[in-house]
Formats: sequence, structure tokens, C-alpha cells
Amino acid sequence: MNNKIVLSGDIIASTSLTAEEKSVLELELKALISLLEKDFSIYGRIIKGDYLEMVVENPQEALTIAIVIKCYIKSIFIDSKIETSRSKYFKNYGIRLALGYGELSRYDKVSEVIDGEAIYYSGRKISEERPTYNKERIVIKNTLFFNSNDEKLNDNINCILGLLDVLLNNATAKQCEILYLRLLGNSEKEIANKLNIKQPTVNKQLSSIGWNAIERATSYFKSTFLALRKIW
Repeated sequence: MNNKIVLSGDIIASTSLTAEEKSVLELELKALISLLEKDFSIYGRIIKGDYLEMVVENPQEALTIAIVIKCYIKSIFIDSKIETSRSKYFKNYGIRLALGYGELSRYDKVSEVIDGEAIYYSGRKISEERPTYNKERIVIKNTLFFNSNDEKLNDNINCILGLLDVLLNNATAKQCEILYLRLLGNSEKEIANKLNIKQPTVNKQLSSIGWNAIERATSYFKSTFLALRKIW
């Protein structure tokens, strides 16, 4: 059995963005997919400009990829002329992501076909966990989810995702930019050069966002899914 993870994600409060801002967002999402394709075996696509689907062929890499996606989107600079209460949700949360783990009965990059358990689990979870909207505010409890046919695995991974959610949702755009570059394998010195800042600043920002905990979480995720691959 060759299980995969499918990431399904929808942009939070995308309706608060103007047509121009949505175009910028879509271009950034395409750039993000191209960026990830350089380092990971993935297939990603954008649906209706604000919904992302991505097949992660090596499941052990999925959490790293999910954090990169969330941080990349949170670091996007959109110069809103008028900032509304809903547009703040986009800046604070960026995207909701569900990781679905299971088989793909049909997976063809050329024909753009994705079908099977993994995409069903991720898509269903995103639908189940939609934020509550009313006239005054959006109620968002969590933005990272895991779903499979193994309830024990679900509980273990969702516990980790819940803690990561707190760290990432409280992170600034600059901290998110530094974090996703670090997760893509850049050293602190390389990040400093890319962003034209000092290396101690990079180190301080990584510490503030909880880099040690995030690194341990991704390592645990990798070892867990590598072990599952051996079992299957």
C-alpha cells in the first residue's frame, strides 16, 4: 500500500480581498507551488483562486510543507487601502489546511486527476471545520487538521497541530518569512543575506516563533510516517 497525504486548504476571509488583491494572491500561490516543487515531490493546483490542493508523494514531508504553506501565505504583503475586521483574519491566519492520509485510487498529474481516500479525508475535514461567520466577526478555532482512518494517529497528530497552530497564528509576517526559509533548508546566514538583515536578528526571530519546538514536531512527524511506510 502506497499511502500519500493530500493537503486541502482554503484562504481565510478571501472575500475581504479586492479583485486586484485576489490576483496578487493567486500569483503568489502559483509561485509557492513552484517553490515547493524544487525541494519536494508534490503536485499542487489552485481552484477558484483561493483553494489549494496538493498531493505530497512522500507523506513524511507533509507537515514541513504545510507549515511552509501557512507561513508563506502569512508573509504575503497585500497593501489593503482599507483594512476591515475580516481582512485582519487573512493577515492573522492566512489559510486553513487539512492533511488527509490514505490511498489515492487515481492520481495522474498530466490529466490533473486526484481521487481516493487521502483527498476525501482532507476535503471532508476542511468542509467540517469551516469557520463560523456572522455580521460582526468570524469565529476560528483551529487552522491545521489531520484526518485518516486511524483514530489514534489522528489524535496524536492533531495534538501536535493544535500546538503549532498557536505558535503560527501568533507569528508576525516577518517571523513567518524567516521560518519558511529555514524550513526550506536555508541557514541563518543565508536567510540574513536573502532578507538583508543581520544573522542575530534571524536567530532571535526564530527563537521567538518557537523554532526548537517546530523542528522537533516536524522530526517526530517524519519518523512517524517513515515507520508507517515500513509497516505497509
